[in-house]
Amino acid sequence: MGYKTILTVVTDEAQARGTILRAAEVAKAWDAHLDVLCFGVDRTQTGYYYAGADAMILQETIARATSEAAGLAAVSRKILAETDVRWALEEGVAQLADVGRHVAARARFTDMVVLPRPYGPEHCVELEPVTEGALFEGQCPVLIAPEAVNPRPSRVVIGWNESNEALRSVRAAMPLLMGADYVHVAVIDPPQHGPTRSDPGGALSQFLARHGVKPEVDVLTKTLPQVSDVLRRHVQDVDADMVVMGAYGHSRFREAILGGATRNMLEQAEVPVFLAH
Repeated sequence: MGYKTILTVVTDEAQARGTILRAAEVAKAWDAHLDVLCFGVDRTQTGYYYAGADAMILQETIARATSEAAGLAAVSRKILAETDVRWALEEGVAQLADVGRHVAARARFTDMVVLPRPYGPEHCVELEPVTEGALFEGQCPVLIAPEAVNPRPSRVVIGWNESNEALRSVRAAMPLLMGADYVHVAVIDPPQHGPTRSDPGGALSQFLARHGVKPEVDVLTKTLPQVSDVLRRHVQDVDADMVVMGAYGHSRFREAILGGATRNMLEQAEVPVFLAH
């Protein structure tokens, strides 16, 4: 069991090298094939222009996006030539509102999508729909790698809240967990009532142990304003290489407006975050 097809998406030349090299590192560690999708993104919204201008503007913006895609592909091929992994490259054009659908179509037949951090002031607006397209429509786990990535981490923290999303992430991350030396099941403020109140994380630990994983349950108190803050501090305390957690337990709209564990974690995480929905 492992990951044999890795996908990454390039939409910005400034981030192309880091994005591709991190994905190539993951592909090399798992002896996987790397697919690179280079997108020229049309970021305009023609519905806001005066009547009769839409067709002219659309033609110009699509031409610009096509040229951008060709440039991204040329740069990406040079970067891929420096790696020693099996790879294939595809270039295309999409409007911003539709880019997630195109990513999802490729992610459906991929074992893992490796992407840069989708939120933050220095990141392109299309990284958010790219990430969500892979997670939601593509139903594929996503590894968000803000900086360097250890493709076979030795110490992993699982953000466990008994949700379906968290369980799907654990299942998808099983090859990573089986290879880790230490796996910390972090349970933050477990419920005081319910079937698991006396043994929070116990059922998950048993499930992991039967796969040869060495789990350790860490019950944490929410002493900071956000759950993500507690989780990030615990990651630092145990010197973890990676976080495994469920993605978007609340609606994406609610997280976009009010914030949430997923969004806050991806905005501030300093180690790779493995997500599934």
